[in-house]
Amino acid sequence: MSFPPLVEPADELTIDEVRRYSRHLIIPDVGMTGQKRLKNAKVLVIGAGGLGSPALLYLAAAGVGTLGIAEFDEVDESNLQRQIIHGQSDIGKSKAVSAQESIAEANPYVEVVLHEERLDNDNVMDVFRGYDLIVDGTDNFATRYMVNDAAYFLGIPYVWGSIYRFDGQASVFAPTMADDAPCYRCLYPEPPPPGMVPSCAEGGVLGVLCAAIGSIQVNEAIKVLTGIGDPAIGKLVIYDALELEWRKLKVRKDPNCALCGENPTVTGLIDYDAFCGAISDEAADAAAGSTISVTQLEHMLKEREEGTRDFVLVDVREPNEYEINKIPGSVLIPKGEFLNGSALEKLPADKQVVMHCKSGVRSAETLAIVKGAGYADAVHVGGGVVAWVNQIDPSQPSY
Repeated sequence: MSFPPLVEPADELTIDEVRRYSRHLIIPDVGMTGQKRLKNAKVLVIGAGGLGSPALLYLAAAGVGTLGIAEFDEVDESNLQRQIIHGQSDIGKSKAVSAQESIAEANPYVEVVLHEERLDNDNVMDVFRGYDLIVDGTDNFATRYMVNDAAYFLGIPYVWGSIYRFDGQASVFAPTMADDAPCYRCLYPEPPPPGMVPSCAEGGVLGVLCAAIGSIQVNEAIKVLTGIGDPAIGKLVIYDALELEWRKLKVRKDPNCALCGENPTVTGLIDYDAFCGAISDEAADAAAGSTISVTQLEHMLKEREEGTRDFVLVDVREPNEYEINKIPGSVLIPKGEFLNGSALEKLPADKQVVMHCKSGVRSAETLAIVKGAGYADAVHVGGGVVAWVNQIDPSQPSY
């Protein structure tokens, strides 16, 4: 199904722009008018990370006149495996600034607007206003729901993408462009239970997958902006990189959707952290009063070496994470074994159990399980391996 162009064409292209975009101009579907629409378009890309990197570069190369970048983070060495808009010399630099510099090299005719702030309920509506289209490259559920809701309230369509390990998804959510067009909440009415779906930082992602899904997002953005082709409105594109398999599913508007349904219950921005939950209520209750710092753990490990204290330190990450770095003296029992109950057979009954993960989320979840099994004095390490490497042992690699 075709849709009308999202933006009007600019008045003209310069001679230099005609030379630059000549391969677009000779495509009948795009032509001079389509390229002028791209020049007149204002697109906001949320995140200059895995998805944002290819999206920003290809949007710039395509000739989108104004690109907004919403990014508050800095470039880290672990980003470079997939975030191709940044380079070695950019480590420690603002991702937004790094991306802006790369865009200037790719296409100096693009105006770049930086939003170097974390999006939240207080600023998201102001940041979004004035843009024709949003490309969402976020990696957490709370921000995804916020982006969806804010875009809906402002009547701005957006292109969504998601990646994890070898799998990617993409769609276009534009309820204001068609009466039967769904929103993100129609596809995912509720977020997954806390801790059920690891982030890319915890589970990893194949670097090149970012390019596959990011380029799909730009492809859809160009179609929506120029009014060509059949955009993925009401469709979910699923990519399995290991099997080299693409699937396309129909996504229908949910009449009971809390946002765009017949009787909406979400009529304004909500508390998205509470809605999605960083950790479950059980984990939060278990961690309350049972969280130690890496400094405390270092002291406890010294006491264990001296023979004045005894406990078991359990790493609940995955084996491949354990190979990258570890806290000395820990034993590996992955979180999955706590979920299926087999881990409890490996825990000593006569020692205190101390658990940790990468950042403290998974260990809080497993702490709730262990406390429920009767280990009342069990604790977990706030900040996990990340805090250990940063504060105690910087000689180990981070990830």
